[in-house]
Amino acid sequence: MVKDFELRLLPEQAFDESALRGFLVKENGWNAGRLKGVRMLRRSIDARQRQVVVNVKVRAYVDEMPAEPLFERIDYKVVDGEREAIVVGAGPGGLFAALRLIELGVRPIVLERGKDVRARRKDVAAIKERQRVDPESNYSFGEGGAGAFSDGKLYTRSKKRGNVDKVLRVFCQHGASQSILVDVHPHLGTDKLPGIIENMRNTILDCGGEVHFQTKVTRLTIEGETCVGVEAVTASGETKAFRGPVILATGHSARDVYAWLYNNNVEIEAKDLAMGVRLEHPAELIDRIQYHSKDGKGKYLPTAEYSFVCQMDGRGVYSFCMCPGGTVVPAASGDEQVVVNGMSASLRNSPWSNSGMVVEVRREDLAGMTKSMGRALDVDNPLCMMHFQEWMERNAWLQTRSQVAPAQRMVDFVQGKISGTLPRSSYTPGLLSAPLHFLLPKPISGRLAKGFQRFGQMSRGFLTNEALMIGVETRTSSPVRIVRDGQTLQHVRIKGLYPCGEGAGYAGGIVSAAIDGERCAEMLSASLQ
Repeated sequence: MVKDFELRLLPEQAFDESALRGFLVKENGWNAGRLKGVRMLRRSIDARQRQVVVNVKVRAYVDEMPAEPLFERIDYKVVDGEREAIVVGAGPGGLFAALRLIELGVRPIVLERGKDVRARRKDVAAIKERQRVDPESNYSFGEGGAGAFSDGKLYTRSKKRGNVDKVLRVFCQHGASQSILVDVHPHLGTDKLPGIIENMRNTILDCGGEVHFQTKVTRLTIEGETCVGVEAVTASGETKAFRGPVILATGHSARDVYAWLYNNNVEIEAKDLAMGVRLEHPAELIDRIQYHSKDGKGKYLPTAEYSFVCQMDGRGVYSFCMCPGGTVVPAASGDEQVVVNGMSASLRNSPWSNSGMVVEVRREDLAGMTKSMGRALDVDNPLCMMHFQEWMERNAWLQTRSQVAPAQRMVDFVQGKISGTLPRSSYTPGLLSAPLHFLLPKPISGRLAKGFQRFGQMSRGFLTNEALMIGVETRTSSPVRIVRDGQTLQHVRIKGLYPCGEGAGYAGGIVSAAIDGERCAEMLSASLQ
């Protein structure tokens, strides 16, 4: 007999298999020997009340052993000699596009401007240790994209766009923990992602595809109104031409690509985004707040997450990319930039928890913000939001002329005070006490301060000087949308060009970028038919 149960359990029952088995045996009056196996199907934490409970769906195997596989594996074909397509970028959008092309019998040629994911680690470490930013190998550029050195969060609201379950299964097939198939808020962990990404690359290579690192695409090859390939420069300085339809999955920091598109009259448009800071609390404090207990998470619960959102003066203020038990990292992709982001290892066991705390910025807001910037932005230019990002990042860099980041205690920011001291932080390049309430444009700083007060009312103890704001968080999404046709997913004018993923303005995170990569691959394959 195989029977499914939906239960509300205490944490010690939901996260301890022997306790779960004991609960099922007792509740159903079974002999313990009859229960041959238990499989967790779904698990979510409900911390809305004083007593934290866990909602689970479990499958019990009574008098028979589990026989079905944990997940359905995908059969990738060998595509030697098949028609070819170019995939620009080896982030989640590009990798999933390449894997889907193989499923559909198309040979992918993946071009990545950065290094392989293992070599990237040295360059990422150099930013933290020596404050040296390699413009082609950093937290944004290289195999795995920006997601390779993140929490690896796989939660998405983009369930109507594609098959989320399939994306999770692909990750599992390439080495991810099968817990991502169970947890409502699944994550991979920055320590696990490199191995998973390498396995994806090996699948592409084993099936006859190509992956070229340190191969920077410098121009699209456009004949008439059709994209027929790209030109790229290798690490040795050699220029190579690649022919085929193009999936352009560059990620949200490829500013040189946006500039090339604009200068060559390829239709793009400015896209609204959000900007602000990284907010870092002691992880134990967030655990106590979220789990309503002086003991925090205790033995069984995971490090606590939070999510806040409100409207202030007509714009959204919200938490973004929350990293429980994580670290704040320097995410600049070039000189004279200070950009911060967050990441967590799979165990989420850092002493700190952080999230982006950002304010919605729309294109029409820029004209009013330029007064405090000391420069004028052409708000009619489709690159105007990118230029605003650049100004924010350079202004943060000017405070120290290094990767040392400007920072301020949370309550001091709200009260407009400079912090005399700063608490310990996970941000390793170092911090400088700075008046972020003055350095950020007033429409952002003012809304952030009001938002923090609101969040402090919603969650007692959240607004505290134990929390630290680190600036600036600017790359929440792409500042540009590469305009494409909603049906074919090709560029609105140029055939054979498939703008893809977060960098094209059509995704926001690992799973949604992966889904978009699969959709672009499907449309490209269909066009070849």
